[in-house]
Amino acid sequence: MSEKSSSSGSDEDVDPESGPPVEHGGVLSKWTNYIHGWQDRWVVLKNNTLSYYKSEDEREYGCRGSLCLSKAIITPHEFDECRFDISVNDSVWYLRAEDPDHRLHWIDSIELHKAESGYGSETSLRRHGSMLSLTSAASALSATSTSSFKGHSLREKLAEMETFRDILCRQVDTLQKYFDSCADGVSKDEFHRDRVVEEDEDDFPTTTPSTASTTTRPDGDYVHNNNGSKEKLFPPASPKGINGIDFKGEAITFKATTAGILSTLSHCIELMVKREDSWQKRLDKELEKRRRVEDGYKSAMNELKKKSHYGGPDYEEGPNSLINEDEFFDAVEAALDRQDKIEEQCQSEKVRSPRLASVPPGDAYSTMATHRFAAKVEENVENHMTYSLQDMGGDANWQLVIEEGEMKVYRREVEENGIVLDPLKATHSVKGVTGHEVCHYFWDTAVRLDWETTIENFNVVETLSDNAVIVYQTHKRVWPASQRDVLYLSAMRKIAATDENDPDTWLVCNFSVDHENAQPTNRCVRAKINVALICQTLVSPPEGDKEISRDNILCKITYVANVNPGGWAPASVLRAVAKREYPKFLKRFTSYVQEKTAGKPILF
Repeated sequence: MSEKSSSSGSDEDVDPESGPPVEHGGVLSKWTNYIHGWQDRWVVLKNNTLSYYKSEDEREYGCRGSLCLSKAIITPHEFDECRFDISVNDSVWYLRAEDPDHRLHWIDSIELHKAESGYGSETSLRRHGSMLSLTSAASALSATSTSSFKGHSLREKLAEMETFRDILCRQVDTLQKYFDSCADGVSKDEFHRDRVVEEDEDDFPTTTPSTASTTTRPDGDYVHNNNGSKEKLFPPASPKGINGIDFKGEAITFKATTAGILSTLSHCIELMVKREDSWQKRLDKELEKRRRVEDGYKSAMNELKKKSHYGGPDYEEGPNSLINEDEFFDAVEAALDRQDKIEEQCQSEKVRSPRLASVPPGDAYSTMATHRFAAKVEENVENHMTYSLQDMGGDANWQLVIEEGEMKVYRREVEENGIVLDPLKATHSVKGVTGHEVCHYFWDTAVRLDWETTIENFNVVETLSDNAVIVYQTHKRVWPASQRDVLYLSAMRKIAATDENDPDTWLVCNFSVDHENAQPTNRCVRAKINVALICQTLVSPPEGDKEISRDNILCKITYVANVNPGGWAPASVLRAVAKREYPKFLKRFTSYVQEKTAGKPILF
C-alpha cells in the first residue's frame, strides 16, 4: 500500500502565457525501495530539473536526487489516480500526489517546464524562407540533389526538374537576347567609326615641317602628328567583337550544352522511373526487416527495464501486480530465508540478560476483569475452551499438513472474497515446563522481542488490567508482500477446573480491536486476528517421597489462529508461508520457554 502525501502544494501557480515559474515545490510520496515503500519527500521543480529533499526544512543540506526533464517521459499510472512515473533512460521515479487534481497540476507543471526548456519543442526551431533565389538554386543544385530525394517520389522530382529546366531555358533566352543586343551595338559602333575615319582622310590639310603641329579634331577621333601621320583614338576592332569574343556563338554553345545536360538528366530520370517499382519492393522489404528489428529491440528493452526495476511498486502485492504467483512465492521465500539467517547471526551474538519480571499470583488471572472489553474477553475465552480443545479426528474438514514428533499442524481451507482465511490449529507437547510458564512468556510484552522474530516494532497502547493489554505491532515486511500491522487485545486467564481430575489449564487470547490512538494508515495493511494459546499441565507422580521436578511435568499446548491478512497476496503463497512459519514459531517459542525456566522453581 502506498502512503498518501500529507500535502501537495506549490510555491506559486503556473501561468501558461508567461512561461514556467521560477520554482514549483510541494510534498509528494516517493517510492524509496521495497523495504520502506512510499515516503513523503519535498519535491522541487526548477530550471528544468526535478529534485527531492527529505523534507522542506532540510533543503539547505542539499537534494537527495534530481532528474533533468529534457528527455524525461511522464506517465500517469493506469489504475492509481494519484500516481505518476517519471523515467529518464533507466532511471525511474515513482511519485504519488495527494489526490488526482494535484497529480494533474504536477504533470502540467513538469510538461510546461520541459516544453520551455527548448529540447524537442517547436520553439527551438527557427523556420527560414522556403523560396530560393534563382541564382542560388543553380549553385546549390549539385549539393542538394542527393538529399532532396529523401521523402519524395521520382515523379515529384521529375516534375521539379521540369520546372528548373523551364527556368533555365528562360534564363538562357534572356541571356541570348542580351548577348545579341551587345553584338549588334558593337557592330554599329564600329561601322560609325569607320565612316568618320574615311571622311577625315578626305579633308586632311597639307602642312610643312616648319608649321607642323599636332591638331586634334573637336570630335577627338584622330590625332595629327608633325610627320603628317595620323593616329586613331580607337584601337582597331576585331570582326568578332570586343576582345575577340563571339558573344552570339558562345551563347549558342552555352544553350546547346545546357540542353544536352538536361536531356541526359531527363534520360537518366526516365530510367530511374522504370526501375522505381523494383526499388520500391526492395525498400518495402528493408522497411519490414527494420520494423521487425525495432520491435525486437523494444521488446528486449522492455524486458531489461522490467528486470532493472524489479522491486518497484508495480511488482509489490496488489490487484494489478506484474509479478505472478510463482515469482511472488520465490521472492517471499528468499526474503524469509534472509531473515532467518540474520536472526541466527543475531541469536549467536546476543547474550540474553535475565529479566526479573514480577509474576502476579494465579488468583489475579482467575477473576473476571471490569474493563470495557471484559465481556468480549469472556466471550472469546468461552468459545476457545468450547471449540478449540475438540478432537479433530472425526472432522474431515481439517487437514493434517505438518507432523513432526509431538507437534501436529492442521488447517481448514476457507476463502472469502479471494482472501485466505484458513483457520489453523496446532498441538504440541513440551517437557519440563508448566502451562502457566508457557502462557506467561507468550503474554508478557517485556520479553516479546526475545522470541518473536517477525516483529519490526510494537508498543502497548493501553493497559486495561493486570492481565489484559492492548498492543499495536508492526511486522517486518517480506517483499513483495505489503507490510502488515496488527492492533489487538491480549488477555491471560487461568481456567477454573470443573473436576478434580482436570489438568491445570491456562489460556492467552489475542483478538483484534479498534483504538483511537492506533488508527489504520496507508503505509501498512491492517490484519485481523483471533488467536488462542491453551496450555494444560500434566504431572506424573515422582517415585517415593521425591519432590516434583521438571522431569515430572509435561505441558500440552493447543494453538489456534484465525487470521485475516487483508491485501491481495496470492492464496497459494499464504498457505505455503503458513505451513512453513507456524511450526518454526512453535519450536522457537517452546525452546525459549525451556531455556528461560531451566534451573528455576516451577511456576504452577
